Amino acid sequence: MAVASEPFVDRSGAPLTPGDAVAAIILLGDRYLLQHRDAKEGIFFPDYWGCFGGGVDPGESSDQALVRELAEELGFAREAAACSFFTRFDFDFSFAPGCPSIYRLFYELRLPDSAFAGLRLGEGQGLGLFSADDILAGRPRLTPYDAFALWMHASRARFVPAP
Repeated sequence: MAVASEPFVDRSGAPLTPGDAVAAIILLGDRYLLQHRDAKEGIFFPDYWGCFGGGVDPGESSDQALVRELAEELGFAREAAACSFFTRFDFDFSFAPGCPSIYRLFYELRLPDSAFAGLRLGEGQGLGLFSADDILAGRPRLTPYDAFALWMHASRARFVPAP
């Protein structure tokens, strides 16, 4: 069943289960490769765009999860060592009884433009390449956590230590 097109609207009441996750900030040249998420109820931010990645399974390291997710979602066989850690977000769900605090790790992966032809979409409704200017202007509509990570990545040269 498709969801409403309004941001943050999901009146289905479908349960959402927070969990640890990994995501890849993938660059081909100077453009970001993003996934158009499925438009279905019961997932976080349906019909939004975001980074490729997903949940960390029980007993799985974040590196193993990243390799698995990239293989599932892009048909991409690459070791996690080819990715470099970028940042970590922590989310406290203690307001919801029984829900844990979770993390979302972001890794950077740089690929040559020629790699695009070898990618195969295995999850989601599409993929696309976007400039930093498009992303910073809010095009396309991004999941909030990925939007913030991508803003941090695109703006990384502006960050300086506090005096």
